[in-house]
Amino acid sequence: MHNAPFLIKYKLHHLFFWMMLFGLWYFLRYEDYSTEAKAFTVTFIKVADLAIMVYLTNYLLIPQLLYKKRYLLFGICFIAMVFISSIIKMNILGHVLNAPQLMELTGNVKARIYDNVIPHFFLVISGAAFKLMIDHTRMQQHLVEMAREKAEAELNFLKSQINPHFLFNSLNSVYFLIEKNNVEARDALHKFSGMLRYQLYEMNGDRIPVEKEFHYLQDYVDMQKIRRDENYQVEFNCSPDVKGFEIEPLLLVPFVENAFKHISHQKEQANFIKMQCNLENGAFHFAITNSKEPIGKAAEKHAGIGLNNVKRRLELLYPEKHELKITNGMDTFKVDLVIKI
Repeated sequence: MHNAPFLIKYKLHHLFFWMMLFGLWYFLRYEDYSTEAKAFTVTFIKVADLAIMVYLTNYLLIPQLLYKKRYLLFGICFIAMVFISSIIKMNILGHVLNAPQLMELTGNVKARIYDNVIPHFFLVISGAAFKLMIDHTRMQQHLVEMAREKAEAELNFLKSQINPHFLFNSLNSVYFLIEKNNVEARDALHKFSGMLRYQLYEMNGDRIPVEKEFHYLQDYVDMQKIRRDENYQVEFNCSPDVKGFEIEPLLLVPFVENAFKHISHQKEQANFIKMQCNLENGAFHFAITNSKEPIGKAAEKHAGIGLNNVKRRLELLYPEKHELKITNGMDTFKVDLVIKI
């Protein structure tokens, strides 16, 4: 069981498949050649030629053309690839077998097409069909997993949701109990009320405007700054062009929570959290860096449940459309997130 991920990671199962095909091909055709060495060479050339076409089709033509609905261009490129590959293979075999007639484009064209082009066409199509079947299965599993994750999230949200009217009335009562000259306390309670309203009422859809998400983040940061003294520096810089698109709600909060949770507590130097977001080349960039206790001084684990959850959410919600880089340095922890909009 432990060997399966290793094999898949390094594509060793592909190597085993081509080795088995090579052995079978050699066993069936080695008697057609004068020497075993020549039979081995010819079999290797034919299997390598087929493998190259299969991988070009499955990892280049299908993702870049077929899945992007460029069907005509896919068909043209596929047919051209088969013909060009057949010509190159016949030239190589002509040199290996010392058979000049194999290198000529003229003469017995029907036999050449029957012996080379047509078998290649159907063999490569078979490999492409296998990949399409696997991709379809993976997509179905992905959709089922997304539906399950969404149902679980909605259920957890309903479980954690309390009577909002009672809660907001209670907050309003507390707000008026605070003395008017205690501006900081009133402002903090007002921000907390806004954050709660955002979670209860505004994030019911699949995605929300990025402006609302950052307004929530700003309130969260302001609430956290109240708890910190002057030795803690918190910067939140957001480019003005980060607007006009939607994002999954509460997608960035776990990164910010993690930074505040694991920020260093140095007395002789500043402890900091720096957040930066901008829009560049159609991609949303979010970066957050926090100072942390040096490795070895404190047994600290940054990658907690919150970060693991958000990693999983990104995989489900933005498959192949995001890049997440986490750097756990000696005295800093940095998260870089890029999402294609």
